[in-house]
Amino acid sequence: ELPGFYYDSEKNRYFRLLPGHNNCNPLTKESIQYKAMECKRLRLLEEEEKQKKKTTRPGLNSSALLHKRQLGLLSSTSYCRLVHELKVNCMQRRKIEIHSPDSSVTGTNNFKIIVADVACERIFTVNDVEHGGCKYGIINLSGLGQESLTVEMYDNLYFTNRKVNSVCWASLTHPDSHVLYPFKNTTFHTLCLMGIAETPGCASLLPASLFSNSNPGDRPGMLCSFKISTAWSCAWCLNPQADNCFSTGLTRRVLVTNVVTGHRQTFGTNSDVLAQQFATQSPVLYNGCRSGEVFGIDVRQRSRRGQGWKAGCLFHDSAVTSLRLLQAEHYLMAADMAGEIKLWDLRTTQCVKQYKGHHNEYAVLPLHVNEEEGLLTAVGQDCYTRLWSLQDARLLRTIPSPHPTAKDAIPSVVLSSRLGGSRGVPGLLMAVKQDLYHFSYN
Repeated sequence: ELPGFYYDSEKNRYFRLLPGHNNCNPLTKESIQYKAMECKRLRLLEEEEKQKKKTTRPGLNSSALLHKRQLGLLSSTSYCRLVHELKVNCMQRRKIEIHSPDSSVTGTNNFKIIVADVACERIFTVNDVEHGGCKYGIINLSGLGQESLTVEMYDNLYFTNRKVNSVCWASLTHPDSHVLYPFKNTTFHTLCLMGIAETPGCASLLPASLFSNSNPGDRPGMLCSFKISTAWSCAWCLNPQADNCFSTGLTRRVLVTNVVTGHRQTFGTNSDVLAQQFATQSPVLYNGCRSGEVFGIDVRQRSRRGQGWKAGCLFHDSAVTSLRLLQAEHYLMAADMAGEIKLWDLRTTQCVKQYKGHHNEYAVLPLHVNEEEGLLTAVGQDCYTRLWSLQDARLLRTIPSPHPTAKDAIPSVVLSSRLGGSRGVPGLLMAVKQDLYHFSYN
């Protein structure tokens, strides 16, 4: 790179960056990089349409796998994992048609976040609204099949003026009965339905039954709303020792709240808490901070001054944006704003694997772990969706976005072998802009 010059790869020479007659220079480093990225994206899309997919492992194909399995050279676990790798490389993109009882709902707002419940039967969506704030809805995936690509979307029109930082499903009366989301401290005030007016921020627990095609007058009100300061993250606890509890990651503190009793525990931290996840086998809450620190909290203990309650501290070189515990809960996956994804052994507090290729500079981007399929999925700030093998951290596939790269067009994804329930279809759901796509296993 030469100061004041840019390199044109097509003409194989340097050109000077000079302002025009109106002192406005149309050539900038950002515009040149964007043009190069857009050319790469279009080339990858063209290759996908031509089905020029190559396996990431030499000699890996379905017949070779089956032959090795019959000879006893592959265990059932390894065989299933490699079969899923083959399926991931054969996924083809198809657009999903979204139907809604309210014709004004579909195709009007951009998808920001989609989060699937445990059974992958429903997806909670957060959509950006043009005049500011967000709109929320639930997509029912029961109509998703190999032949028909249609889903039903139900919106809750009560909440439209709040910015959502984080979303998770909550199990209060039954599994995935509610949705929990904290609101950002915005420039405008929010009005809660329970009469808490002009709160700077709040965390709301909303019954999923609000999103239905029944008469709006029959819908119940919002279950509860908790006044908090600016929240960056949230998590719901499924361990019976901390029943009906949720946490919110705030500015320099962690707040654990019991939704039934209203009891709160506060834990002070040295940095903002951007990512959280509860363990299920023990009442431990794991937190990822802007400082790069990852630590656990046993929520059975009372709030203490100081930080003697911290357990199992890990450190990244950049802000931690996502945490995912593996099923055995001996390993923790963490991603940061430097684009690093690391797998930590919580017993030895050592990094055992790193997953290369993820791109992030400043955004809070989630990780998606599917242990049954042996896959890790993450969407980068460059709008590429990448899939890795959990076993050996090999990058299996890079999927370009159907839309041009932009800050407001980062895809949100869900990957499952049972989209729509136990008898559902396997594949990847991608929400970007106003569209929803299905990448089905071939």
